[in-house]
Amino acid sequence: MEAAHNGPVAGTVEPGTVTLDVAVESPEEMKELGRRIAGVLAPGDLVMLSGELGAGKTTLTRGLGEGLGVRGAVTSPTFVIARVHPPLGEGPALVHVDAYRLGGGLDEMEDLDLDVSLPESVIVVEWGDGKVEELSEDRLRVVIDRAVGDTDDERRAVTLTGIGARWSGLDTELAALREEL
Repeated sequence: MEAAHNGPVAGTVEPGTVTLDVAVESPEEMKELGRRIAGVLAPGDLVMLSGELGAGKTTLTRGLGEGLGVRGAVTSPTFVIARVHPPLGEGPALVHVDAYRLGGGLDEMEDLDLDVSLPESVIVVEWGDGKVEELSEDRLRVVIDRAVGDTDDERRAVTLTGIGARWSGLDTELAALREEL
């Protein structure tokens, strides 16, 4: 994995926003990136994942689950919409949501009671852009870009954008994440 960043120390772009760009070469590295990101997550964090089908959103979430130490195999929640993975120890639960089939924005998301789960859990929402931003002013947006078309290319460009006061204070932690990659 190679990491790059925009601007000084983990790429502060504007107040309250921190970015980090990472090149991932394989599914194993994507899972490892998830494990590393888990090290900076805390109860109450909202993580929004975006990317084409097959980009690696669920693979990254598997790594997050391993890093957070949660119970159960992390699989795509496409058909059940949301899965809750309780912690094996003292850490937060992982709530994994797939908003792909939800078109109504936050109105449909409210039925999942994510706002109730958010304070004590880490909530990861695949396909959440335009649907869950209102859950929290502070969120980590992860965009995964891959080559499209008929290709076996496993490489991905991953952009992490921490939005809000919670992330603006994590320049040092994200810089350490960058160093580990």
